[in-house]
Amino acid sequence: MSEPNDYLPDMYESPEFTDDENVDNELYEHHRIVADRGQSLLRIDKFLMMRIENASRNKIQQAAKAGCILVNGNAVKQNYKVKPLDVISVVMAQPPRDTEVLPEEIPLNIVYEDEHILVINKEAGMVVHPGYANFEGTMLNALVWHIRKAPGAAADAMPLLVHRIDKDTSGIILVAKTEEAQTRLARDFFDHTIKRTYQAVVWGTPKNSEGTITGHVGRNPANRLVMTVFTDGSQGKHAVTHYKILRSFDYVSLIECRLETGRTHQIRAHMKHLGHPLFSDEKYGGSQILKGTTSGSYKKFVENCFEVCPRQALHAKSLGFNHPVTGIEMFFDSELPEDMQALISRWEKFLEGRAK
Repeated sequence: MSEPNDYLPDMYESPEFTDDENVDNELYEHHRIVADRGQSLLRIDKFLMMRIENASRNKIQQAAKAGCILVNGNAVKQNYKVKPLDVISVVMAQPPRDTEVLPEEIPLNIVYEDEHILVINKEAGMVVHPGYANFEGTMLNALVWHIRKAPGAAADAMPLLVHRIDKDTSGIILVAKTEEAQTRLARDFFDHTIKRTYQAVVWGTPKNSEGTITGHVGRNPANRLVMTVFTDGSQGKHAVTHYKILRSFDYVSLIECRLETGRTHQIRAHMKHLGHPLFSDEKYGGSQILKGTTSGSYKKFVENCFEVCPRQALHAKSLGFNHPVTGIEMFFDSELPEDMQALISRWEKFLEGRAK
């Protein structure tokens, strides 16, 4: 039978999340199935269609072609015959939602596109895909319009997500245009071969110039709208964030984060756990003055900084991966958006003024 695992996105778990924040960043399923002792020889594609709910034969064949079906640790083809007690591991991209996604002509900053993938530099404030209370105006609505207007495009052509970033996080996001590309990229995310870096402005300066935060991330039992870190692993999902300080302004710091896993609000929850919430992050306490005096000209200065960057100061800066079809190594980097640049500039000037 299929066993529970740490990689299944809680896509429909909490309707309390109203802004595209109710799923893990990595949109794939991982299934682990152990064949019964009395299992008769049966093609693995037929076997998996009976064992995995809503799995189409085409999806299973794509997974086999991409090397995403393992038996006893080895990749197999779709015609492999399942034997008693075989341990089968399957990574499959999430199927499209049942909700119809209407095409909308919304500007997008597309930095790369071919017949298999798109790379987008998403603006802060744009929800990635339709969900509870956000059925229009999302990046996916815009992509449906963009893809379907192309010459020769199918009337029902649909972009396929493999990961996501939060509504108020800006930066690079990768989208598949075919099931083959989606399936192969899902395997790469599962294997942690996708290289992702973020930059963030956090309160204070971490004690160590670089380090690793390891701690399960899961829903906060007292507040389902935020995530928390469970260091004992009793709840949540395994999460690893590597960070290093790029610049310190005493009261705040610019840091780089490199992700191994992609849990919901992972960086935001991990940095709060470290004692350095993201600047202007209301959900995680970063929209309060956490370092320095809470009165006088300093208070006014910080309030001005909150106005300059009224969202969590987090940007998905770079993404590196092997092209899912050609295998060519690809890397995309993006500049910090204007609001974060302005925020950093203000702290630079503030620090220079103190030094005089």
